[in-house]
Amino acid sequence: MNHLFRWRRLARLMFMLLYFVIEVLCASQQTVQSETQQVKGIVGQSFSFQERVINSSNLLYGELGSIANVYPGKRGKITLVKRFENRLHLNNVTRYFTLSDLQIDDAGVYTVENTDEGKKRKKIELTVYNFVSKPQVTECDSSSCSVVCSVHNEKEVTLTLYRGEEILNQTSSPDLTTDISLRLEVEGNNYNSTYSCVASNPVSIETVLVPKCCSEDGSANDADSGERTLGVLIIAVTCVLVASGLVGLAIYLRKSRNEHSQDSAERVQVDIEYTEITPKKRTDNQEERTDIPELEWRRDNPKLTSVYDTLLLHRMAASGDVDTA
Repeated sequence: MNHLFRWRRLARLMFMLLYFVIEVLCASQQTVQSETQQVKGIVGQSFSFQERVINSSNLLYGELGSIANVYPGKRGKITLVKRFENRLHLNNVTRYFTLSDLQIDDAGVYTVENTDEGKKRKKIELTVYNFVSKPQVTECDSSSCSVVCSVHNEKEVTLTLYRGEEILNQTSSPDLTTDISLRLEVEGNNYNSTYSCVASNPVSIETVLVPKCCSEDGSANDADSGERTLGVLIIAVTCVLVASGLVGLAIYLRKSRNEHSQDSAERVQVDIEYTEITPKKRTDNQEERTDIPELEWRRDNPKLTSVYDTLLLHRMAASGDVDTA
């Protein structure tokens, strides 16, 4: 009897121990599942939250709470917040919540909450980046055989100078309002090495080769000197052509003005014509007209002519009183 009682007590202890172990394992599993997963996204692209939705699920975002939900029989839009409207949907193939056209301010902690069997949650912290800009060689000092490489600074951007595969210098800055830059000075014994400037962030990388701005002996690079000489020559030729054009235009305008003045003078001279006036003799049976006061002075001065005479006689000729033939 005592022996049977002892076995029952031992079985009960074993059952309690097994139950305790199972509880510990389940709690640890829930702890692992509640850990936040770190993920990265790129501006303008899409991102899928890697937690499969079976039937019913909510998507939570920071302090906004639920921004989308799915449940059996629901149709139409799943978004609950206007900010994510037309960008957040459930992929019917993968059954993942998917956010398209990512923006910088979409970063934050999202929680996929499945409610099919209790509440199973998965936290995902999303960080959104732009593609890194291409570095620029902004200065080339031939006197010291040095160049300055710079890049537009954004979140977690790093600028690195390489000689071959060797890192010469590296920098980054939390101040996103100013560009970051590095100066590279090429020593004579390393002139033939290949130098590169690399800008990178967690989602992209851009590389440019650093040009040589001086020769092996430390003098100015012939190519650079030739380019500067060519630039000066082009500017000089352009100035000469412009000056010649202006002088030619001035001469042409002056000549045109003189010709116009001469033509005007000739037209004035041509417009004035003189003719000899012959008074019409009176026939025997024609009485002399004495009722024209304007002709009395003409009879007293038969050889005197004037412009007014000419015009007056033309008018009278038209009426048949004077013969100008």
